[in-house]
Amino acid sequence: MSVRIWIRNPLAIFTANEDDAGGGLVIEGSTIVELVGQGASPTVPYDSVFEARDHAVLPGLINTHHHFYQTLTRAWAPVVNVPLFPWLVNLYPVWARLTPRDLELATTAALAELLLSGCTTAADHHYLFPTGMEDSIDVQVSVVRRLGMRATLTRGSMSLGEDDGGLPPQRTVQEAEVILADSERLISRYHERGNGAQIQIALAPCSPFSVTTDIMKASAALADLHDVRLHTHLAETLDEEEFCRERFGFRTVDYLESVGWLGPRTWLAHGIHFDDDEVSRLGAAGVGVAHCPTSNMRLASGICRAVELEEAGVPVGLGVDGSASNDGSNLMMEARQALYLQRLRYGAEQVTPERVLGWATRGSATALGRADIGQIAVGKQADLAMYRLDDLRFSGSHDPLSALLLCGADRADRVMVGGQWRVEDGAVVGLDLEALIAEHSAAARRLVG
Repeated sequence: MSVRIWIRNPLAIFTANEDDAGGGLVIEGSTIVELVGQGASPTVPYDSVFEARDHAVLPGLINTHHHFYQTLTRAWAPVVNVPLFPWLVNLYPVWARLTPRDLELATTAALAELLLSGCTTAADHHYLFPTGMEDSIDVQVSVVRRLGMRATLTRGSMSLGEDDGGLPPQRTVQEAEVILADSERLISRYHERGNGAQIQIALAPCSPFSVTTDIMKASAALADLHDVRLHTHLAETLDEEEFCRERFGFRTVDYLESVGWLGPRTWLAHGIHFDDDEVSRLGAAGVGVAHCPTSNMRLASGICRAVELEEAGVPVGLGVDGSASNDGSNLMMEARQALYLQRLRYGAEQVTPERVLGWATRGSATALGRADIGQIAVGKQADLAMYRLDDLRFSGSHDPLSALLLCGADRADRVMVGGQWRVEDGAVVGLDLEALIAEHSAAARRLVG
């Protein structure tokens, strides 16, 4: 029989809904079975208690956009001071030298960093499959399972190389037949459905400047056939907007509609440069947006219209983006950046800590098409992030939930995924972090050498 545990009397709790859980919650197996009101006790029997009086408790954070492999090229000097297009042109040849072991190390580093920040579910956009890297998604699946997290792993693709007017070098692109066949293989082998899914597969042609319209249309048809989600970069920079106008004769949202992507199956990375009409159209269509504030600032791409998108009906989530344009994989710090960047656009009154924590949890879950995570509620998965506020940085703070962002919480003390502790006392369970850092750092030096 499943053991019931009462997470009792948290210092503070954010449920991402209006439910009262001031007295904590009861978990049975992988599921939340009761919320306990302030000062109350559970109505169901419980087997054990975790005293949470020193912890601020959140739903497990959800990362909607990443490139795990890029942890190997953080703060690489040749691209520190350039915008997106020259940043990509310089890095493509480096990334083309990836090996399966490189990817395994990079994925482990990215997921461990996310997990330590309180993230329990991550979406990765992997679109590089040079010779020898055909099984990249399989490598990622094994790492996700080993760390016990959840992931939406996207089978990305690039099919428009330099010879045909695209940005990527030819050795990094694939033929459409190869892309679609592997997409079907991955869906059949790994995609899980229903509540509690650990691994899900989505289809993710990289961007308008690196794939053909044919692969965009074929991916949409395949996603519809197998009922999986669609993901791509869109409206990240003005250069991309100009590329779409010159090559396709469309602005980005018109391009999206022309290839059959303007619907609730789709979520977009960045989504910065939309006009008023496009914001409305995206909301009406139910297209999600992964807001990546740190990357957008790092590459000077612009500020996403996150509040207007959300109010138009767009599911807004947060993404750390690649660890070579953010140079980190910390989702709590990403939420802090979102708070401050969005306040520059909309003011302090509209962009509250609660709103931003909502993007990092419930909003991100909705963007990924999941209703079983992102909230602390009866029937949801027991995915939790728990933070102590006893560091010097929190001394003198008064509201614990606001303090998480305003005082810069960057590391969870406890993280639970599906009722299982995956971080205990600030350490990833079963992971030799020192050994990982040593081998990952050595791989990074070899890659750029």
